[in-house]
Amino acid sequence: MDLLRHLRYFVAVAQELHFGRAADRLHMAQSPLSQRIRSLEREFGVQLFVRSSRQVALTPAGRVLLDEAPRLLAAADEVRALMHRVRDGGLGELRTGMPPDFDARLVAGVLASFRAACPEVRLDIQQALAAEQEQALATGAIDVGLVWHPLGARGLVTGPVLEKPLGVVLPADSDLAAHEQVDLGDLRDRALVMFPREAGPAAYDEVLGTCRAYGFVPADVLHAHQREFGVGLVMAGDAIAFAFDGEQAVEEVVWRPLWGSPLRMRLSTAWRDRADGRTVDAFTRAVVTTLRDEGGWVESRAAPARQHDASVRRPSSGVLS
Repeated sequence: MDLLRHLRYFVAVAQELHFGRAADRLHMAQSPLSQRIRSLEREFGVQLFVRSSRQVALTPAGRVLLDEAPRLLAAADEVRALMHRVRDGGLGELRTGMPPDFDARLVAGVLASFRAACPEVRLDIQQALAAEQEQALATGAIDVGLVWHPLGARGLVTGPVLEKPLGVVLPADSDLAAHEQVDLGDLRDRALVMFPREAGPAAYDEVLGTCRAYGFVPADVLHAHQREFGVGLVMAGDAIAFAFDGEQAVEEVVWRPLWGSPLRMRLSTAWRDRADGRTVDAFTRAVVTTLRDEGGWVESRAAPARQHDASVRRPSSGVLS
């Protein structure tokens, strides 16, 4: 027996005290309605109505059930609505990945925006490198990641790709620190601080490939897992590093934009097809809105790197490369 459905039939008859009117209200014939009420009485082992040719009245048991049935039906409706929200992503947990050392202000903005859109969803955030996130997405360990491009894994769905130009971090006493902009080619013979290749092989290779295309072949590549460690290597005068404006916070180094913005980091959210659409969409919107409005990121133009043109004068440095 579908008890909830039979309770709804009972409430209609109890409120109308007329089987015909109750049947009309329920959009069904009177005879099946009478049969279902009798089934309910057999289920409970009590008589719910006193029937006569002139009227229908509730028995004491019927009055008790009428007091309780609306509450039970309302609770069932709440449970059904709750389960529908879970199915549609309105409740539950979203497991996300974010790059280590990602800007703290942007992390806070993304979380605030997502929680405003999905206050009932618990957000589980894991710090993970791009390659680790791609593996976690493949195994189902996370639902959505914030990953650098180009992606190394196949089979991932991505949100809008955003980009932001990289500049160069130099020792404050470097000869290039006097220039308003620096050409990549002017960095030749200097060592470069980068994230380890295993953190994001495709992005790592793209950065070095662009450097070579623009005339900069590093004398050495030093690897730093943490931004502070990389800045320390630059402070020591041993290398230069690429970074976004504002990421360096010590007087011993300076940040300068690269002429023509040849290096642009790109990122997006990424997930598998099986991921929950509603919460992933909300997280993606939170990322795009926050990075665009607070971080200066823009929609990616994904232009291929041009070959270094040795005949073009870079007015910012005044050096022919």
